[in-house]
Amino acid sequence: MKDIMKSTYVFGILLFLLMGCTPVERDNGKSVFYYNEAEGVTSLDPAFASNYENIWWVNQVFNGLVQMDDNLNIIPSIAKEWYISDDGLTYTFTLRNDVYFHDDPCFDNAKGRAVVASDFLYSFSRILDKDIASPGVWIFGHLDKSNPFEAPNDDTFIIHLNQNFAPFLSMLSMPYCSVLPKEAIDDYGQEFRSHPVGTGPFKFNFWLENNRLSLLKNENYFEVDEQGKKLPYLDAVSVSFVKDRSNMFLDFLKGEYDMISSIHPAYKDQLLNQDGTL
Repeated sequence: MKDIMKSTYVFGILLFLLMGCTPVERDNGKSVFYYNEAEGVTSLDPAFASNYENIWWVNQVFNGLVQMDDNLNIIPSIAKEWYISDDGLTYTFTLRNDVYFHDDPCFDNAKGRAVVASDFLYSFSRILDKDIASPGVWIFGHLDKSNPFEAPNDDTFIIHLNQNFAPFLSMLSMPYCSVLPKEAIDDYGQEFRSHPVGTGPFKFNFWLENNRLSLLKNENYFEVDEQGKKLPYLDAVSVSFVKDRSNMFLDFLKGEYDMISSIHPAYKDQLLNQDGTL
């Protein structure tokens, strides 16, 4: 566990340093963010978002009920508000009515439909499905198994616990708890891992495993920034999977990437002073 925490911390520092790069308008005036993930991606299914390589891209394609801000405060996402009962056993979420799944052939007329409470009931029940074997099942360890979830109408989703568990709301911000459409699972089955359909700021374009992953701007995304400007700002994200960290770092210095996931220790002195400053 300590090793996992340490590696995640180091990765976070590198991202903080490298995210300062401004994406270059390389493709016909479009703002494209170029990133290299040396470790690769194994699945784009939220049920298997168990490492940061998968989490990064699941978070771009999917949303959940709640999310965390930069200060790790719980803020709304698809749920615009919520109420926790006095005994801490019942969580009632009121959903936004302007969130839509990405357009995809799995829907009628290939047009993404609105997210409703029953989608969360389906998505959370899927995490509990033993046949799925999601590593995220532990999140729901305090559910009232006799009546875990309810969707009394399209706008209301209810979760019942068997005991008060204060961290539960923050745990719902994890990518395991993303909402996804049953139509896509029915259509793609196990291939959903490589053809995700979500509600996030970016929609799936293509994934050539061990080669390149491409995400495009979701023009129908529901979130806006503090000035009311629609998100996301970028037109696309392009992810490559060059494993050789020496080549990756040299390409980064040449401006091929806006961000890289990690560097070889031999190159750290080219980025950091001895006191840790950039």
